Amino acid sequence: MQRATILALLLGSALASQVTPIQKVLQLMGEMKAKAIEEKNAEEVRFSAFSQWCTNLKKSKTDEINAGNEKMESLAAAIEKAAVTIRKLTERIEELDFDVNRWKKDEESAKTVREAERADYTATNTDYGESIDAVSGAIAVLKKQTPDKAQALIQVRRVHSLKLLPSSSKDVLASFLQQDPELAYDAPEANAYENQSGGVIEMLEKLNDEFSTKQRELEKEELGAQQAYEQIMQQLADDIENAEFEISKKTKHRADTQQNKAELEGDLVQTTADRDEDQKYLDETVALCAQKTTDFGARQQLRADELTAIDKAIEIIGSGAVAGSGDKHLPALLQIRRTASALPQLRSNLASPAQLRVVSFLNEQARKSGSRLLSEIALSAQANPFGKVKKMIKDLIVKLMEEATSETEHKGFCDTELTTNKQTRDKKTADLNELNSNIEDLTATIASLTQDIADLTAAVKELDTAMAKETEERTAAKAKNEQTIKDAKAGQVAVEQAMAVLKDFYAKAATATAFAQAQGPADDAPETFDKPYQGQQAEGGGVVGFLEVILTDFARLESDTTADESQESDEFKNFMHESSKAKALKENEIKLKSQTKTDKESALQQANEDMKVTQDQLNKDLEYYEKLKPTCVDSGITYEERVKRREEEIVSLQEALKILAGNDLPTMA
Repeated sequence: MQRATILALLLGSALASQVTPIQKVLQLMGEMKAKAIEEKNAEEVRFSAFSQWCTNLKKSKTDEINAGNEKMESLAAAIEKAAVTIRKLTERIEELDFDVNRWKKDEESAKTVREAERADYTATNTDYGESIDAVSGAIAVLKKQTPDKAQALIQVRRVHSLKLLPSSSKDVLASFLQQDPELAYDAPEANAYENQSGGVIEMLEKLNDEFSTKQRELEKEELGAQQAYEQIMQQLADDIENAEFEISKKTKHRADTQQNKAELEGDLVQTTADRDEDQKYLDETVALCAQKTTDFGARQQLRADELTAIDKAIEIIGSGAVAGSGDKHLPALLQIRRTASALPQLRSNLASPAQLRVVSFLNEQARKSGSRLLSEIALSAQANPFGKVKKMIKDLIVKLMEEATSETEHKGFCDTELTTNKQTRDKKTADLNELNSNIEDLTATIASLTQDIADLTAAVKELDTAMAKETEERTAAKAKNEQTIKDAKAGQVAVEQAMAVLKDFYAKAATATAFAQAQGPADDAPETFDKPYQGQQAEGGGVVGFLEVILTDFARLESDTTADESQESDEFKNFMHESSKAKALKENEIKLKSQTKTDKESALQQANEDMKVTQDQLNKDLEYYEKLKPTCVDSGITYEERVKRREEEIVSLQEALKILAGNDLPTMA
């Protein structure tokens, strides 16, 4: 009974539009053919862009990898050069340390020798002095006109006891000393004494001259030895001082070279990692491009086969055996549809009193509170079925409660982060007050570019989120509509040949490219395809279904679902086109601003390397503050006002649910 009613509705729709089911089938297959041709051409265009992207990316990545390899070689050479320098400096420092230690030992040895020489000189010089005094005293006594023989003998004995006295002189003096002092009063003996003392005096004078000469020679030798010692000590001191200065200089040079070598090694590690990442990206991209190229050829062949199958089915359905039979029998069948032609429109205008009260209540609450949310939900409640309105309100209440909890937590986070961030920015800004105007201009420019990039990045992210959401919703709606259209289409026994052609093709197409598709290594690849193409399975299945049940579910589902699908598809395509265009513009602007920001940062670093760390930290704080601003800084409405408004909205929505609960009865489908 239900099937007969639906059949009557479908026939009425066909009669109202003066289009027979067979004509509709031909129209649908014509649209399938046009769509297949359009999609085939569009796929060729997309793949051409993708192929060009593959070529360009392969070249650019290869250039980057080659540049990375060259840089790695340069860094490795610089590291090796630094290592050689460090080794040579170390060897020289060790050599100088050895020399310094040796020279210090030489100083100690020279000092010891000098002290020994000085002691010897002092002792010898003292002996010469004593000898000269003794000899001079003896000469003076012996030369007196009336010599004191006893005193003379005492002086001679003193001379005889000298250590420096030659042995020959000792013998002479010993002979002289053998005289008896008592004989000094005997004249003959006195004369003998005088004669003998004359020889002694002569010998003593000669000794005095020799001692004086040797003492002067000794003093001269001492002076020369002292000067030589001082010269040696000065030379050693100079050598040590020069060596220690060179050690200090080369030690600093070695430390600087070691620091530079460590930085080069860090650069080499980073460059190697970047090169490896680029190589991995390139390998994955080459694999992706190869897989896509193979898939493209298979898809294009399948699309060509699909067009051939559709042409054959159109030829069969348009033949006299099928179209002629339809012209003869379908008009009579369409007459029973007249009485049911207004049912869909009538049913679309039905709405429960409770639903109308909810719409009125929500509009009034929106007017009182100024809530845009309540106004929008009122419009949705008016345009959607009863059951969907209840679910929509319940979901919205849950969403508002979740937002309230999230905002409370977020406010605490924002208060802490904003306070800490402000204190940090204030301190670092104070530290940078002495920067010159050039650095200030560069900093301001970098901060502005950073904010622009952050805003653009956030905008791109929002676009990606919105596009993903729309795609997900569109895919779900399209799948539902296509399934409905498939269920709505039918066929007749008279078109079994056309059905066989279509069924045979789509049965083969279902497995023709049903293999795993390679996934892209990056998100920047032009759009091509990421699923196996199996022909227009939904449309083809719909045609087959339409031919099978041509007198059943065609009119209502064709008029409602196809119209909705066409409108939703056009709206989706327009949204995706505009969003993609906006995203491309923003990404290009991000690229340009990022390059400009990099140039400015390089100029800032060159201008004042000493301020780099502080400036970078301030930039990061400013960037973080700019990220906090969209969600943490009030703009027109305070946190307390938002909380109050949300509470009023939740209460209003709960009241709306209570109104709907009073008339919670299923409506006619």
